Amino acid sequence: MSKHSFIKVATPKELEDIAYEALQIARDTGKIRRGTNEATKAIERGVAKLVYVAEDVEPPEIVAHIPFLCEERKICFIIVTSKGKLGSSCGLSVPTAAACIIDPGDGSELITEIIAKIDTMKKS
Repeated sequence: MSKHSFIKVATPKELEDIAYEALQIARDTGKIRRGTNEATKAIERGVAKLVYVAEDVEPPEIVAHIPFLCEERKICFIIVTSKGKLGSSCGLSVPTAAACIIDPGDGSELITEIIAKIDTMKKS
């Protein structure tokens, strides 16, 4: 179990890898937002399809509001282990604490699959 209160269920490694792949596809063929502020705005506007939150953010308060906001807006989110890998999946040379997919582009089927797996994990 994580030391962060906003993490209720650990994300399996296979699901995390698929989620990074979906983010890269959306980056290249759709539309994404990078960073805590941009992800928060997308959630508040209701345009985010899938939100990514890095677990290794210090202090955790930087991203702690995002899962609660997602639950309030009924937007799916995934906790990933590395802000470095999240940043590189977004096409950045620096780490990022959060990101989201606005338009999945060619990865829409993958996004649907990820959301279904996350929903199943939440129910169990």
